Amino acid sequence: MNNITLLISESLEKTSIGALLFLLSAAFSCPLQAAGVTIITHGFDSDANGWVAAMADAIPNDYSFPGTNFTIYEITLTTDGTDYYYAWQRDSGSSPSNTDTGEILVKLDWSQMSGTPDPLTDLYDTSTYIVASVASYVLMQTNTISELNGHALVEYPIHLIGHSRGGSLMNELSQILGTNGVWVDHLTTLDPHPLNNDGNDDFPYVTVDASASNTWANVLFRDNYWQYIGVGIDPDGEPASGAYNRQLTNLSEGYTYTDLTSPYHSNVHLWYYGTIDWNTPATYDFPDDDDTATIDTWMRTNWWVGYEEQGTNAGFEYSLIAGGNRMSTNDPLGQGFPAVVGGYNQYWNVGAGILNPNRTILPANNGTWPNIIKFDLTGTNVVKQGSFVNTTLYYQYAGLSNLTLTIYFDVDFNPYNSNSIPIVQLQPPNTGAGGVYFYDKNLNLSTTNIPPGTYAIYGRISDGRHTRYLYAPELVEVVSSQPPVLGIVKLNSTQVEIVVNGISGQTIVLQTSADLRTWAPFVTNTLTANRWIYTNNIPHNSTAQFYQGVVQ
Repeated sequence: MNNITLLISESLEKTSIGALLFLLSAAFSCPLQAAGVTIITHGFDSDANGWVAAMADAIPNDYSFPGTNFTIYEITLTTDGTDYYYAWQRDSGSSPSNTDTGEILVKLDWSQMSGTPDPLTDLYDTSTYIVASVASYVLMQTNTISELNGHALVEYPIHLIGHSRGGSLMNELSQILGTNGVWVDHLTTLDPHPLNNDGNDDFPYVTVDASASNTWANVLFRDNYWQYIGVGIDPDGEPASGAYNRQLTNLSEGYTYTDLTSPYHSNVHLWYYGTIDWNTPATYDFPDDDDTATIDTWMRTNWWVGYEEQGTNAGFEYSLIAGGNRMSTNDPLGQGFPAVVGGYNQYWNVGAGILNPNRTILPANNGTWPNIIKFDLTGTNVVKQGSFVNTTLYYQYAGLSNLTLTIYFDVDFNPYNSNSIPIVQLQPPNTGAGGVYFYDKNLNLSTTNIPPGTYAIYGRISDGRHTRYLYAPELVEVVSSQPPVLGIVKLNSTQVEIVVNGISGQTIVLQTSADLRTWAPFVTNTLTANRWIYTNNIPHNSTAQFYQGVVQ
């Protein structure tokens, strides 16, 4: 890209471009994921102040969001026709180092370049090829946002969400990140419509945008929601190879022609918003902004098919935050329609096989960034202290430097604070651009030095200059193997009181015997405190009764 001067941007100053105090799930098998960066952007002649802001605000209220704190930034990209600029501000939430989830949400505003010519500067819309190049630089620099204290936004797993021309922008952004070695965890395109590409003729505009019809090899999962209703001047979207394609055919109500000139096109991002905000009505409400629309009861019933459960089992459900099954072989629209797993990377075998090499090969991979692509617990997630935790980890690095892979136990979902416990450090071999390697159950995650409690586990991979992080979506509970101490008091001729002194989280089986040789269990309990009192009836005609507690 030409004419880029590189300086640091902070606050709203115009600059040349140039986290777990978490809410524990009662079911540990339920996936939980944060410590990611979700980037949302608009399309033609729009901005980040309407539906983009509403979507960013709604995500921390999603039912599966695993904590209470988050960070929302707005990053603005502009040009003077020669150079390109960015500015940032934190719109809400806390500094990333102070959150319990680590989750960062970015509203990406490129409105000055996205549509109608500016009569004051005579600047025309800018191709998404160029905007994506600018955005990729901002995401990869360690000094883009001073609050990150030397960290780049791409250190976390990335979820890119773009509507219309924004879908073209995000697809091209994923490709540029890939040429630098960065994997994108999730790409979501909402009715993508590149100007004058993919068969579109958008006269009088002459700008040619990047294609949105393919999916690059560094994208782990892609979903694409699109419509081709063909009413009036409403722009149409398109399907994309390598994506889970969900065509939307019923988008009545919502936006109307009295709101703006492309209601069905805009109803696609309203549909996706309805998979984050489950309220009825669910409303974008921004005074003096075109992005005001409501999802009512009729829309809840008719916009989503039965499998999608009125929006609660669709769309955002496949994000890392919500933890839906991206490898589901189900066809939400029925037999013969696309299955969810069709959006999962099958160029490399990262869990879904390679029967369908559904990705476009990157033009290059300079190996700047190492990646943890997937990290999962594969065994039980309740283990005795001193036992090992089984995991599977996939990674890729096309560079030449030595790699370091470190695994941590963490009490929250934020690797940038100081409450993690390192467990193991390895020096994995480099994979090259053409390979993905994995560790299968041999990371030796010992819990010997881990205090009893519930933990998230994350990996940190670094080549000495660039680092990326990924949390396993499952929690692990470490329980003490220390035997409980019993105190027994005879209350009367028929009852005894058994006082169990143990450690919170232990599962204790109380057993009884009449001869100290044969033991029979009679009650099991998982301790929620260090002390448990149980009253037991003495067996009739018993001459002697013995008790013991066993850690399960």
